[in-house]
Amino acid sequence: AASKKSNELMAHSYSNLYKLPTTGLRFFTVYGPWGRPDMALFLFTKAILEKTPINVYKNGEMIRDFTYIDDVVISIVKILEKPPSKNDNFNKSHLSPEISWAPHRIFNVGNSNPVNLMDFLKVLEDNLSIKAKINFLPMQRGDVAATSSDTHILESYINYKPTTTVKEGIAKFVNWYKKFYDEEVKFR
Repeated sequence: AASKKSNELMAHSYSNLYKLPTTGLRFFTVYGPWGRPDMALFLFTKAILEKTPINVYKNGEMIRDFTYIDDVVISIVKILEKPPSKNDNFNKSHLSPEISWAPHRIFNVGNSNPVNLMDFLKVLEDNLSIKAKINFLPMQRGDVAATSSDTHILESYINYKPTTTVKEGIAKFVNWYKKFYDEEVKFR
């Protein structure tokens, strides 16, 4: 979190000093095909299919704003088509990290619909038709109990709101996962 905030502040400084348009994107729990295999959905899917236990922290009481990759890509493309510009009418008495007088913007890219991790797991179990073996653990140091994105600024800027539900996104992911890993095994 500290390195992300530092990056945003440095980008703002460059935008202000050199009139360089910069846009910061804050992604909220992105999931879907071609994702990182060390992320929860990949780890959970692999373990459930192999019938091995999965680690679930904070006794499953975590809440995440899961955002499907297609919604993220659409948001990025729309943002690329609209670089930030300088705002000479900016009121510096109403500072906010998302807006600036410089050609700099920051957007939350999320679904704005937080989901309990256990509900997320239930949808995954339903799509795999296998019940997960769960190893409940206490919360990890440095983690947060819940995330939720406010995407109003993004929505008004690009006229788009991510809308893929967890139910739709996990179904797409499971279909891709089974096909991809089945094909991968054939080529070994």
